[in-house]
Amino acid sequence: MLEIVLLAMVAAFLGLRLYSVLGRRAEQEEEPVPQRFESDDAPVIRPAAMPAPAAQTRPAELEGVMPAVERALREIAAADSKFNLAQFLEGARGAYRMILEAFWKGDRETLRELCDDDVYAGFIGALDAREAAGETVDNKLIRIEEVRVHSAVLDGRMARIALLFVADVAAVTRDKDGTVIAGSLDDAVESRDVWTFSRNVTARDPNWLLDETDEG
Repeated sequence: MLEIVLLAMVAAFLGLRLYSVLGRRAEQEEEPVPQRFESDDAPVIRPAAMPAPAAQTRPAELEGVMPAVERALREIAAADSKFNLAQFLEGARGAYRMILEAFWKGDRETLRELCDDDVYAGFIGALDAREAAGETVDNKLIRIEEVRVHSAVLDGRMARIALLFVADVAAVTRDKDGTVIAGSLDDAVESRDVWTFSRNVTARDPNWLLDETDEG
């Protein structure tokens, strides 16, 4: 009987010892273990801000141009390394003035140089009719307000670019006696024309010819 009591006391003692050890260890394991870089004094590391991509500026000549037309212009530039849209527009502006003034003056030679066969024939027909009626014109191009790309296409080796010209024109028509029968030089009228220029991109001749005219 005494031995049983002694064994029970030993078991109780060992149980208390195990509890004291395991209990403290469990409490310690529940405490958060400080991790690296988590102290209050540690610097906060954040990803560096990525620089915003630079905005691609669109050439002013392409403002308002439809995507399909812009693709055609890029195709023309790829087929003709000498093509430059800004220079083309500046040249077309000059050609517009030269062709109008040549037509008003009856300068067939200049028209022949700047127009293809069909457009040239149209101008000559109008000149012949005007001369047959004994009429003359006294027109002046006051200013070109705007020149912008209307359409463009590359068909094989032939490039065609249509431009809208908005201009102020003072126009006077006189009969064979010099009497004004239409128009006035005092009042300029807005003119809107769509002219199409064409060129074989593989040709050595860098000049573009007027191959179609229409009202804008």
